[in-house]
Amino acid sequence: MDSALLKPTPGYQTFLKLLSDQEKLSDPELKKIERLRQSTVIETVPQLLVKLGMCSEADIAEAFALTHALEKVGPDHYPLEAPLPPTVSLRFLKQNHIIGLADAADTIEVAVMDPEDHSSLAALKLATGKNIVAKVGLQTEIDAALEAQYGEGKSQMDQVMANFDTDEIGEEDLAHLKDMASEAPVIKMVNLIMQRAIESRASDIHIEPFEQKLKVRLRIDGVLQDINAPPVTSTAAVLSRIKIMAKLNIAERRLPQDGRIKIQMLGKELDLRVSTIPTLYGESVVIRLLDKEATVLDFTSLGFVGQHYRNFIEVLAQPHGIILITGPTGSGKSTTLYTALKQLNTSERKIITVEDPVEYQLEGINQIQAKPQIGLNFATALRSIVRQDPDVIMIGEMRDLETARIAVQSALTGHLVLSTLHTNDAAGGITRLLDMGLEEYLLTSTVNGIVAQRLVRKLCPHCKERYSPSAAVINEMHLRRFQPEGAIALHKATGCKECGGLGYRGRMAILEFLIMTDTIRKIIMTHADAGEIQRLAIAEGMQTMHDDGVGKALQGFTTLEEVLRVTTES
Repeated sequence: MDSALLKPTPGYQTFLKLLSDQEKLSDPELKKIERLRQSTVIETVPQLLVKLGMCSEADIAEAFALTHALEKVGPDHYPLEAPLPPTVSLRFLKQNHIIGLADAADTIEVAVMDPEDHSSLAALKLATGKNIVAKVGLQTEIDAALEAQYGEGKSQMDQVMANFDTDEIGEEDLAHLKDMASEAPVIKMVNLIMQRAIESRASDIHIEPFEQKLKVRLRIDGVLQDINAPPVTSTAAVLSRIKIMAKLNIAERRLPQDGRIKIQMLGKELDLRVSTIPTLYGESVVIRLLDKEATVLDFTSLGFVGQHYRNFIEVLAQPHGIILITGPTGSGKSTTLYTALKQLNTSERKIITVEDPVEYQLEGINQIQAKPQIGLNFATALRSIVRQDPDVIMIGEMRDLETARIAVQSALTGHLVLSTLHTNDAAGGITRLLDMGLEEYLLTSTVNGIVAQRLVRKLCPHCKERYSPSAAVINEMHLRRFQPEGAIALHKATGCKECGGLGYRGRMAILEFLIMTDTIRKIIMTHADAGEIQRLAIAEGMQTMHDDGVGKALQGFTTLEEVLRVTTES
C-alpha cells in the first residue's frame, strides 16, 4: 500500500480556503494567521487556529478530511492497546499529536491532528520501517486516547493539577490569590471547564464549593450533569480567576455580584453572564453561555407549527397592541421574543428594545440595557422610547404596574409592544396584569394575544426507538383524541454517541396561544378568574400546552415523559 507520505498534499492554503468558504474563518482572521505563520516555527497552522479560538477541533478535522481526502476518525477507532512498536516514544506521539490505530505487515495506520506535518510522519516511517497511512483525528481525543493506551490514565484536569501548588492559598491574602488566579494551571482549569461546556452544548455552568469538594455541573438541554471538577484546594483560585475575567471585585465575598465575559473559544464568540452569591463554603458561581450561532431564530425550529404558527404570525402582523410571552425562567421566552423581532425587522419599521440584560445583539434594532442602579429602569426607559418615534417596542419583562401602564399607553397610541410575564399559563397572564392593578378596559383594549410556553427535550434522531404504547397508556393519556384511527406509535430515548448517551439532543417549545376574542374580552370585564378564561379559550379552539406536547410526542419529536415533566393536563 502507498504511504500517505508519498501522496502529494494540497497544503495549508487549500485547507484555509475551505474554512473561509464555509464561513468558519473571516478575512481578518485569515490575514492574522498568515502573519503568525511567518513569525512562529513552533506552532502549526491548525494549532494556531485552536489556540486563538478561531476554529473548533472538529472544524479543523473535517476540513482536513475534505481537502486531503482522508478518513476522519473518533474515539471509537482508538484501540486500548498501543499498536506501535516500543521504538516510537510516547513523548514523540504527545508532542506531535499522533496515535497508532493498527499495525500490519508493511503499513501502520495512525490518526494525526495535522496531516501537513510531514516531518513527524517521515520520522515515524523511519522509526518503524513501514509505510504510514494517515487518518485525521481531533487533538484532544488523540491526547486522551494516548493517556489510555500508555497507562497513565489521567484526565486533562488531573494533568493540569499535577503541576499546581496548592499550599498556602489563603482567602485573606488577596495579592497572593490574584497571583494564583493568573497562573497557567488555574487558567487552564477554568478554560477546560468552559471548553467542556461548549462541546456539550451546555446553557449554564454551575460551580459550587462545599466543605470537602468543589462541584461543577453543566445544564445540558435543561438538565444538570456532573463533570470532572478541580480539587477543593483550588476553589479560591478558580473562583477568583472567573471573577477577574468578569471584572468583578475579588475582595468582595459577602454580597452577590453580576458580570460578563466575552471570549472566543472553539471557533465561537461567546458572551458569558456571570452571577456569584455567597454560600457557607465560598461563593457559588453560575455562568450562562450565550451562543448566538447556536440560537436558531426560526419559528418552526422553536416549535411553532400548524395552527399555532399561523395564529401567531397573524397577530404579529397587527399594527398595534400588546403581545405577551409567559412562562417560568428558562422556558425560552427571550428566544421567542427575538424571533418575533427578527420577523418584524424590516427597513420600514423602527424597533427599540429595553432589556435587562441584552442577551443577543440584533443588527438594525436599537437595544437599550437597563441600569437600575443609575435610575434607568424599564419605566424610565419607556418614557424616552415613545419620543423616539418607534413602530415596535420590546420590553424585557413587565415587572410592575408603572411599566404595564406605559406599555398600554404605547399600544393605545399606535405602537406594537412585545413583552414577557412570569405566569404558568396564558390565562394566568391576564389575571397577573389585573392583580398588578391594570384596569380591565385598558387590558382588553390593548392585549392582542398571550403565548405560554415550556421547553421539552427533543429526541436524538440517530437513536430514538419507536414502540407501541399499551392500551392503558392510550386510554389514560387520551391519545385517540389526537389520532382517532390507525396504530398509535410513540418513541423512547435510548442513547448513542451522537447525544452523549442521553437519548435527547436539543430542545423545542410546547405552547398554548390565547387570542383575545370579543367573548374573552366580555368575560374579563365581568372579573372572570383564570380558570374560566382558560375554559372559554379552549372551547373557542385554543390548544393547551399539554395537548400540544402530546401531539409533538405522537409526531416523534419528544417523549410523553418529557411532556409530563413540564406540564399538567388541563
